Amino acid sequence: MLHTVNIELDVTRDDPELYAPVNIGLPHINPSRREQLNHRLQYRKSLRQNPEIEKLSRSRKLAVDINKVREEWDSTSGPHHIRTLAEHYGIFRDLYGCAYFIPRVALRINYNFDDEMVSPVYRGNTIKPREASTCPTVQFKSEPNELWTLVLTNPDGNLLENKSECLHWFIGNIPGGDIASGEVICDYLQPFPPRGIGYQRLVFVLYKQDGRIDYSNYKKEEPCLSLKERSFSSLTFYRELQDVITPAGLSWFQSDWDSSLTNFFHHTLKMKEPVYEYEFPPLYLAPQKYFPLKRPFNSYMDLHRDPKEISKEILLQRLKKLNPLEREKPVLPFPGAIKFPKGLTNWEKKDFHRKNLGIGKYRDLYKGSNRPEV
Repeated sequence: MLHTVNIELDVTRDDPELYAPVNIGLPHINPSRREQLNHRLQYRKSLRQNPEIEKLSRSRKLAVDINKVREEWDSTSGPHHIRTLAEHYGIFRDLYGCAYFIPRVALRINYNFDDEMVSPVYRGNTIKPREASTCPTVQFKSEPNELWTLVLTNPDGNLLENKSECLHWFIGNIPGGDIASGEVICDYLQPFPPRGIGYQRLVFVLYKQDGRIDYSNYKKEEPCLSLKERSFSSLTFYRELQDVITPAGLSWFQSDWDSSLTNFFHHTLKMKEPVYEYEFPPLYLAPQKYFPLKRPFNSYMDLHRDPKEISKEILLQRLKKLNPLEREKPVLPFPGAIKFPKGLTNWEKKDFHRKNLGIGKYRDLYKGSNRPEV
């Protein structure tokens, strides 16, 4: 029955051609097979004729140039891998609907947190808001006469409109890959994921322009601190300018709340900091029985006690054993072999045994290396 319902809800089933993914990126010009083969043969021949490389290889001292490996990956299989990752993160779906593109232009993006720490942007790595408080450095290969547009958008961060994105940065008419010489359409605003919502995706999209574009309709006054004015739609933006721009580069990171955002909300955005909490449904407990059969008396009663009350009880038992001026006493080597005190009932014996082993509700009675080995 569930399978039938899923088929009925699948809107792509009636007209699959209408919802087929469309490639809106740059075309890839493949060199001829003969050129690729000749290049590989010449490269292999040059390696065999180099006695220095052979000597280093035999002595296991031959080092691989990571930069060359990265350049080779960027120009061969890298764009297809990035596309697969972007589909996994739902980036194409949330930005362009049924469209996608293969990022042919590699982006090198770094956040300079201080003089010693740099946070690079890869594909989905985590960067805290305090690390991304200032605009990053962006590098990519470009011809001197080419123009580009760089957009940093957040499909998860619009606090006012659920179906819109939050625009964090917009630079247009970038000549030859020089970000500093581009036209600032919307100044940089750091990530600000509210407390309690988890991670947000911050997506860099690089567009190649066919010529200079008039972005006066998109331009915001600096500093733009109005979240309403930063509402953005990548799909609408591309539809309006699809004749003169083409997506070419893609990179993204994730960010979640940290303590620096409290000051950012209060003093920069001039608003009360939003905090989200998930209300868990209450646990189902069967009605209490006067005579519960085949259930230990103490464990049955603990089911109907407040968990905070139980935690407090265990914490007080632990604090009674601790002396702040002395080291914690080690546990006995065989805690399960401790003799029971006289006069205990069966349920008290089981509770005594679990307490010595530190299992069940008594797990917090021991910490770290002082925990008994069960």
